[in-house]
Amino acid sequence: MRRWPTWLAVALLATLLAGCEGDAPATPSQGFAGLGAEAGGFVQATPGTRLRFPEDHGPHPDYRLEWWYLTANLEDETGQPLGIQWTLFRQAQLPPAERPEAPGPWAADQLWMAHMAVSRGDTHRVAERFARGSSQGSAPEHDQAGVIAAPFRAWLDDWTLASRVGNTDRDALSRLELVAEATHDGAAFGYRLDLEAEGPLVFHGENGFSQKSANGQGSIYVSQPFYRVDGEVTLDGVARRVTGRAWLDREWSSQLLGPDQAGWDWFSLHLADGHRLMAFRLRGGGEHGGDYFSGSWITPEGKTTPLDDGSLVLEPLATSAVAGRELPTRWRLQLPNQGLDLTVAAPHANRWMATAVSYWEGEVRVTDHASGASRGQGYLEMTGY
Repeated sequence: MRRWPTWLAVALLATLLAGCEGDAPATPSQGFAGLGAEAGGFVQATPGTRLRFPEDHGPHPDYRLEWWYLTANLEDETGQPLGIQWTLFRQAQLPPAERPEAPGPWAADQLWMAHMAVSRGDTHRVAERFARGSSQGSAPEHDQAGVIAAPFRAWLDDWTLASRVGNTDRDALSRLELVAEATHDGAAFGYRLDLEAEGPLVFHGENGFSQKSANGQGSIYVSQPFYRVDGEVTLDGVARRVTGRAWLDREWSSQLLGPDQAGWDWFSLHLADGHRLMAFRLRGGGEHGGDYFSGSWITPEGKTTPLDDGSLVLEPLATSAVAGRELPTRWRLQLPNQGLDLTVAAPHANRWMATAVSYWEGEVRVTDHASGASRGQGYLEMTGY
């Protein structure tokens, strides 16, 4: 399908995230707050939703929004750390009942957006692309962007996340190849990575329903946090062999936030003892006007324990000036039931994603809060600031 002009895609995305039509494009914080707007006519994420695979690896066009979100903590051959992100977002423009029964060749009820980033030391490179698509097409594999459940493939142009599983008894996401490349000032940056899962899929919240506010809003949220990574990363035209660990999030919803929530602080952590931890603070939406906290404690075997406000404590300790705003880049994270008291800090604050809807996304290091001993690594995302 023909590529959208970038200015048009940006304007449409901002309007959609604001939850209205015809208004001025949203500011970043208004855009994320728009995820709490009413979503009449769309399917709602609810507790008890039955998940089916491989079907649910694919798109859910009757929900308003969805993403396939991958981050990785890597090391090159010299031991230098690198970080990468790749995300494909889908945004429905019309509820199912409002879509034409016989769409024309230019009909587009879905908007696609992809982000990629490569980070090393003080260098942070970011790119994004847009496309449009239809949920009613007969041959989605020929579209400019999309996702196919079996054999799994997610793409926008030549940025591709695809299954390399040959045995149909294995989950389609258990082995993936990720390929993406862009340029900055004429120099290439990107990656070609192989990802092999060493554990099962993880279902957050209540069998995959992740509540996001005391009022009950939420999403269907599934992760594959057990990837071992091998491949090549290119930065400023220089290619490096890399190894490391990655985390893939799958999430879909129609009203992700409550109306009084403006954004979130989200952590995905690989701990040195083999445990994984997902935790988030949604600013607003908690009981008595406070914040809303949730997370998952994941054993090395993949057993998941939900975390709530009583079993998870997240406290900002220090901020950094980034992109004209103050962002909390050093945190204290406590899990009383697991006997953990951790400090989670970003070694580099300049991880601002200056995209159409901007946010912060970067690598973090995990240490024991009392002793400072290394306990792991991961990623932090902060939106709505």
